[in-house]
Amino acid sequence: MRFTDFLKATVMTSAAAATVLAALTAFAASRADDPLLVPFAAGWWILAASVGVVLGRRAETSPPIARLLADARSSQSLPEVSPARVLVNRLWPLLACTVAAGVLALFLPQVAAIAAGFAIIWALSWRQQDAAVTAIEGRDGVRYYVERTSPFRAIQLIRTPGFRSNEVWEMEESATS
Repeated sequence: MRFTDFLKATVMTSAAAATVLAALTAFAASRADDPLLVPFAAGWWILAASVGVVLGRRAETSPPIARLLADARSSQSLPEVSPARVLVNRLWPLLACTVAAGVLALFLPQVAAIAAGFAIIWALSWRQQDAAVTAIEGRDGVRYYVERTSPFRAIQLIRTPGFRSNEVWEMEESATS
């Protein structure tokens, strides 16, 4: 799976988790008859969205992604492409936390509210990383793929040859003339 697609899927999955947890919070709050839960949860979600927007405002790659790109293993052939396996393999902690918070929401709706806020932060802070990686791929003429590894090991990338972007090529030519 291409790394840029993985980053997009991570953002969308985090946003979906936040939505599900927020809905569970609202449902559980209506059953719990707690008048303060929803206003406090909404305040936390607004704060979380603000934090996520601030963290995700830069257009360059974050330091962890920059290190991941720099440490990518080179290969001349494309890796095995199995997006579903890669997503489950790499995003299982998000799935596990979402399910656990969802189950706890039946007894403690505050847990789902807090978890929804963290999912909001995660989704918004990573929202521009795929565009930054795409720019690097176009500049360097490479493509990054997520390597199939154990779900308990750190993510690793494979760098394969790609095509340089015409925009980058034209900018370099105009700079040398």
